[in-house]
Amino acid sequence: MLGCISAAPGTAQAPPGTGDSGYYGGNMDFNEIREGATVYLRVANPGALLYFGDAHAAQGDGELNGNALETSMDVELTVDVVPNKRIGDPRVETVTDIITMGLDGSLDDAFKEATSDMASWLEEDYKLTPSEIAQVLGTAAEYHVSEVADRNAGMVLKISKARLATIVK
Repeated sequence: MLGCISAAPGTAQAPPGTGDSGYYGGNMDFNEIREGATVYLRVANPGALLYFGDAHAAQGDGELNGNALETSMDVELTVDVVPNKRIGDPRVETVTDIITMGLDGSLDDAFKEATSDMASWLEEDYKLTPSEIAQVLGTAAEYHVSEVADRNAGMVLKISKARLATIVK
C-alpha cells in the first residue's frame, strides 16, 4: 500500500510537512490504498503536482506506532481529471466499497469530516435525500481508524457497494 499520495495544497498555503495530511491527501497511511484502488483528491494547483511514496508491505489500522512494514515498491498508476467535480477530503473507491477519509487534529473531527463528505457523495452521485442519506449511514456505515501516528488523525467511513446496488444513480 502507499502511505502517501497527494496533490499539492493551494498556493497560499505553506507546504505541509512529510508527516502531514489534509484535504490534499498527504501522509494518509490508509491500508486500503493499494493495487486496484482509486483515490480522489481535490486539485488546488494547475497540474495538481501529484506526489506519492511511503510504501508499506503491511500495516494494521491506525498505524499505531508510527511505522509499518516499510518497503520499496514499483508503482504504476493512471491519473485522470474529473472536470467540475468538487470534493472535501480524499475519497477512495475499491472494487467493493466507497470510502471517505476524514483527516483532522482529533478523531472526533476526522469522524465528522468523513461523515459529512460521505453524505455529500451520496447526495451528489446517488441523488439521495437527507432522510435517505441518514437511513444509509445508520444501517451501512463502517468506520475505521486509519491513522493516529502523525499530527492529524484519520477516520474512514466505508459503505459497501453491494448495499448501494439497488439505488439507481
